[in-house]
Amino acid sequence: MMQRRRFLEATAMASALAAIARPSFAAAESAAKAAVEAAKQYAGTEISIVWEAGLQALDPLNFSGPLWEKETGIKVKVVEVPTSEMFTKILQEHRAGTGAYDALNVIPAWMPDLVRAGALEPLDAYVDKYNYRDELQDIAPVYRDNQMTVNGEIYGFPDDGDVFIMYYRTDILGDPEIQAAYKDKYGSDLPVPPKTWEEFDQVGALITEVTGGKPYGAAFIRDPAQGQFMFQERFRNEGGVFFDADTMKAQVNSPAGVKVFSDWVAENKWMPPGVETFGFVENLAAFLQGDTAMTLSWPPYGRWAAGYGTDEAALNWVPKSTIAGKVGYAVTPGGHPELAAGFALSISASSQNKDAAYLFIQWLNSRDISVQRVQLPFALRDPFRDGHFTSEEYKSRWPEAPQYLAALQEAANTGLLDLSILQTDRYEESIRQGISRLWSGEDPQAILDDVAAQWDATTERVGLDKQKAAYQDWASKPNAYPPKS
Repeated sequence: MMQRRRFLEATAMASALAAIARPSFAAAESAAKAAVEAAKQYAGTEISIVWEAGLQALDPLNFSGPLWEKETGIKVKVVEVPTSEMFTKILQEHRAGTGAYDALNVIPAWMPDLVRAGALEPLDAYVDKYNYRDELQDIAPVYRDNQMTVNGEIYGFPDDGDVFIMYYRTDILGDPEIQAAYKDKYGSDLPVPPKTWEEFDQVGALITEVTGGKPYGAAFIRDPAQGQFMFQERFRNEGGVFFDADTMKAQVNSPAGVKVFSDWVAENKWMPPGVETFGFVENLAAFLQGDTAMTLSWPPYGRWAAGYGTDEAALNWVPKSTIAGKVGYAVTPGGHPELAAGFALSISASSQNKDAAYLFIQWLNSRDISVQRVQLPFALRDPFRDGHFTSEEYKSRWPEAPQYLAALQEAANTGLLDLSILQTDRYEESIRQGISRLWSGEDPQAILDDVAAQWDATTERVGLDKQKAAYQDWASKPNAYPPKS
């Protein structure tokens, strides 16, 4: 994810900003209007908001920031920070007590650490003061119930529906020759789309066999920075649990973890040469150029495969799609996709403008404004409210948009929450290093035994009792693990 974000930061050139026209939308109502009316008392002031550098920042820079100033008279200073530096800078600013940051974008997995450090303002009192609680119910449950609270208190508003989706070529999986070959080999109809990892691997390998790699059956993002999210997803779909709930001993080296690593190595044999090095952009290019028949990734792939918004100057780096109208959308095999990263809107505990900053994030996150923001082709905010998935305007954006939104809605009902405990990144870094070792040819069991030992050492450093409490809070959320059948 971080590589994907860093790439996007570099490609959003300043010269492109002025060229992007703002879409025309209807006036805001309800919670959005209430926020505007309450905020007018702060007209003439300025608030700051920390935002991911690059394409994401075009939202407050070009659309929401100017519109908020027009509606309320409050200026918005956008502090662009690379994603890889956001956590550190938010924490450093809080410890310095400068009050330089008012509103914040945070990745939900960071919340336990930021709350423990006292860096985030509790939001329940503001939610009630400005009558926002009812509209929060329109946020899809998988985000609302998993990415908003720490220890039962609200610290952020889920604001980005990041989730993995499977994309597949309907013309390739619907090819009579490929379907006949599958039936001959397996004695059953080719599943469109594959619903299990076993089916996915059978379909993908057979496509490569029949076509000779034109196209290959599938490719994935194998880069360790993003691959660790895919490990988290597939590990749990295979029945894995991260820790023993009583002892907090790491379980990533269980048979479920070894199976995931072993399956990855086997899959690479029928994927494009060099797939081990594929990042977000390489995998995107392979799919959009018709070199692969299936993949999974974040929601922007689905929009760009259809060509939506790719004529924007800020998206001139996105390869032109050769497969528009030939793409199907589905939840990932196993039925429980990863809520990989995402963003929530929070308030800095050291802000000197907390009410004005809160009203801005309520307005941004509201039903009426957020549905506009998730349709901005250049800002990479993905649907996260029930109303986004059913928006007739969004459904009209390209012919297959209704199917795209339906897949995102299904994912929003079944997705899996990223691991979110104290010092989460240390645990993720161990997985990233393990994936690098896997691609260098080391034994999956040996790698994961080392990863588990590193996890246990991190738990000891954090403090067993503190980490156990954080894990229990995370594991109690409805989408920490797939429901038991």
